Amino acid sequence: MQKVHLLLKKEELNEEKIETGNKIAVVLDVLLATTTITSALHNGAKEVIPVMNSVEALEVAKTIPASDCVIAGEFEARPIDGFVYPSPTLIGKMIENKTLILSTTNGTVALRKSAGATKVFIASLVNNPYVANAIQLEKDAETIVVVCSGNSTGFSLEDFYGAGHFIHCLAGDKREEYELTDSALAALMFYQGRAEDSKQTLANSLVGRMFTRHEGESDLQLAAEKGAINLVPILKDGKVVSSDKGVEVKNK
Repeated sequence: MQKVHLLLKKEELNEEKIETGNKIAVVLDVLLATTTITSALHNGAKEVIPVMNSVEALEVAKTIPASDCVIAGEFEARPIDGFVYPSPTLIGKMIENKTLILSTTNGTVALRKSAGATKVFIASLVNNPYVANAIQLEKDAETIVVVCSGNSTGFSLEDFYGAGHFIHCLAGDKREEYELTDSALAALMFYQGRAEDSKQTLANSLVGRMFTRHEGESDLQLAAEKGAINLVPILKDGKVVSSDKGVEVKNK
């Protein structure tokens, strides 16, 4: 029986523990990093390179011709001078056949901190069903660690909801195959109570309210579209690439 454990914020990640045993990490930053990454790959990006901060982003950019990459990022929800804001709807218009170098306060940091896991999957509401389907095939994994990236206050409502949706897709009709920790079960129960209210749940969150104030309606709408993108992004050698597409699944 595989254990499903939920971390409520990136600060709970222990990089030494994630490297021990056969662990799969599933990283969520619903608003917005993992939605942006999935959307960018869907829109034709060659790859996405998640970095820890803007300084590292500029260093990585030196290794790629300027015409072949897009540098995007935010710090504490504010734009970074000279960077494209990491809006999936904006980046989608400019990313085809290019590399996305992405720096965010929480999501890309959580990805990098998870890199020691046996496999690292990038998940969000838009692709949770397909990531869950791929992980169901990973029978050798001992533990599935679901990581909510969190926000400036620590706990993130939208990531908790997204984690619940992922766990629903993973174990919804196969609960006997998984041992859910209390945190994982709490997320699942929260999601099940609001399964039909994805956009409103995201809009009610701290970051969602900020999006509403700053004309981020299109990004909020995209992030709330459960199962809209049939992609399974994985972190491999420091870069996020698309693995084989998932298959059509029922639990969306």
